Amino acid sequence: MLKRLRNKILVLNMLLTTVVVAIAFAFIYLVMDSQIQAENKRKLDAITEGKISFAAQETNTDGSEDAVAADTVQQRLPADYALSFHVKLDPYGKLQNIDSLIDLPEASYHLAAETAWKHKDGHGPISINGRLWQYAVVPATSTQVINENGMQTIIAAQDGSYQISFLDVTGSMETLRTLAITFVFVILAVLAAIFLISLMFANRSIRPVSEAWEKQRQFVADASHELKTPLSIINANYDVLVSNQNETIISQIKWLEYMKAGTDRMTELIHSLLSLARLESETAEINKVPFNISSKVSDIIESMAAALHEKKITLTLSIEPGIVINSDMDRVTQVFTILYDNAIKYTEFSGQIGVSLTQTSRLITCTVCNSGDGIAPRDLTRIFDRFYRIDQARTGDTGGHGLGLSIAKACIDQLGGQLTASSADNEMTTFSFKLSK
Repeated sequence: MLKRLRNKILVLNMLLTTVVVAIAFAFIYLVMDSQIQAENKRKLDAITEGKISFAAQETNTDGSEDAVAADTVQQRLPADYALSFHVKLDPYGKLQNIDSLIDLPEASYHLAAETAWKHKDGHGPISINGRLWQYAVVPATSTQVINENGMQTIIAAQDGSYQISFLDVTGSMETLRTLAITFVFVILAVLAAIFLISLMFANRSIRPVSEAWEKQRQFVADASHELKTPLSIINANYDVLVSNQNETIISQIKWLEYMKAGTDRMTELIHSLLSLARLESETAEINKVPFNISSKVSDIIESMAAALHEKKITLTLSIEPGIVINSDMDRVTQVFTILYDNAIKYTEFSGQIGVSLTQTSRLITCTVCNSGDGIAPRDLTRIFDRFYRIDQARTGDTGGHGLGLSIAKACIDQLGGQLTASSADNEMTTFSFKLSK
């Protein structure tokens, strides 16, 4: 299921990315194409108009210096000159004249004229002799200069013929082609890189979901296991009672007490689970009030003095008096009770427990440490997980369900504090929480 979720995220991300990248590169290509086409049209218009203006000068054949000047000007080429030539056709499309400085076979000129005449309304380009040519078909204009009484008169007239100007656009079309190929390879490279990045982020994005799913699965298994034990006790003792129906309640009281112990254990587990669920809820209420945490910690320690005496534990206290904190008193009390109770449970006979409570200008720090077997590094990272116990074999000795530290962690998180643990095998185990004042 999680793999399908990851694949859906990956496919959706790749589709959106592909569309965005394709649109961006297509826009750039269209802009470049438009600019190149506009530039080619400008050059074609320029050579077409230039040819017509030269034609006006070439008709002045009276031997004056103007004719020579015209011949000279016609040989000058613009700085951005591109290969071009002109042909003149009669009204029926028959080739009449070729004006070209390019060394092309005459058949190529005939082919160019024939192709352009068939597609007079086309925009080209057409392929001639391995090159691409853009052309423009315009009516040819014949002009005549008449000198009369020192006055020059220019007469222009259309005789029905056509002039076709051809411009070599092979270079610009090759530029567009190269640009398109480059864009394709760039898009493929970009998509490949984005795919790898998306795969990495998709795996990372489903990691919390995977962890939550695994925790939920483990929680169901652990809760089922914890509930199974008291239910088994209740069922076993029920069978004993049913098999001795003629006995009095007094004679069967121990079986009833076993059943009561099982129901109490199950009730305690359910209450712990409900408490943890409420603490982890986003809508959980926090009732912050100022209270003396020094007095509260001292009261809890005093109330559990009998347990210390029973195991002959040495207690060392370092509690700064009169510390007042603005927080949820019930939750802070619950946290310290859990930590102190755990310290008593896991301290060996005649062991040691230390409790300290200090303050700074902004924080209070409460520390509970105890001697004992300690906690291995591999277990230290999981001790706040639900139902996690370091030594399953000691469950019956210490009691509990492995929910205490999870509840303590949830309380401190809700209060905006920090709960940490440090230990090692056969060394002191220390739990410490910090809260803002």
